[in-house]
Amino acid sequence: MLAKNTETFLECDKAYDKASVILFGAPFDSTTSYRPGARFGSAAIRRESYGIESYSPYQDRDLIDSQVMDSGDIELSLGDTGQCLRQIEHRTGTILTDGKLPFMLGGEHLVTLGAFQAVQKRYPEVHILHFDAHADLREDYLGVKLSHACVLRRCHELIGDGRIHQFGIRSGDREEFAWGREHVETHRFHFQELPDTLDRLKGIPVYFTLDLDVLDPSVFPGTGTPEPGGVSFEELRQAVTEVCRTLTIVGCDVNELSPHYDTSGVSTMVACKIVREMLLALS
Repeated sequence: MLAKNTETFLECDKAYDKASVILFGAPFDSTTSYRPGARFGSAAIRRESYGIESYSPYQDRDLIDSQVMDSGDIELSLGDTGQCLRQIEHRTGTILTDGKLPFMLGGEHLVTLGAFQAVQKRYPEVHILHFDAHADLREDYLGVKLSHACVLRRCHELIGDGRIHQFGIRSGDREEFAWGREHVETHRFHFQELPDTLDRLKGIPVYFTLDLDVLDPSVFPGTGTPEPGGVSFEELRQAVTEVCRTLTIVGCDVNELSPHYDTSGVSTMVACKIVREMLLALS
């Protein structure tokens, strides 16, 4: 049984045996290709959450009433990417074995691979719903296959064609987009086609991965690889709420907050509110 964390996200302080959703942090950014700092994202989200209310006027629900436990950050073996992914997989697998929903706070996007490996073993038919500015479909990045620029390509190797559904994508090299047209479903720039995808995925186990740089950097500058042209906060809030309400989510993550690139603290607060809305829609 996981021990209770001493500092929690909002009201996510329920006992492990009573909780249905388990938060945990994966403070890893060792393969970041541009600006590092995402390893501090999960702690910042937890710490700064005290600046917002646990009650959501959007959903008329309160995290006080939800069965969510924040189990804290994993103490990762930084310097060994493979070992870090195995540690993330182990934490995720423990949560799944105990019949609970794992909700990971990154960290850079490669952390998704560790969590998804555990989810895919338990749910072989799982699909991935992916919100991001970047396709993350490279075969390698500067010769490295375990990179945040390659994470969805590595996930594809586990589940094959037709089971990765991307939204908000507006960056990638030519080879990524060419490969993606043959193997994944990519919706560029916005969420307009999301309702159709949600209809098709109903009743199917889904892993939901959210890279916060899907947001426009005017809303969310605190990230390692900002890409102009993203969605608004309200567009993302509505989209994640609908995803979490509608689909059979069997695991999820929110990643790529690098808090020190936004000294105003607004990016961290945006992340806090998105996490709150997702938790309320899930629980």
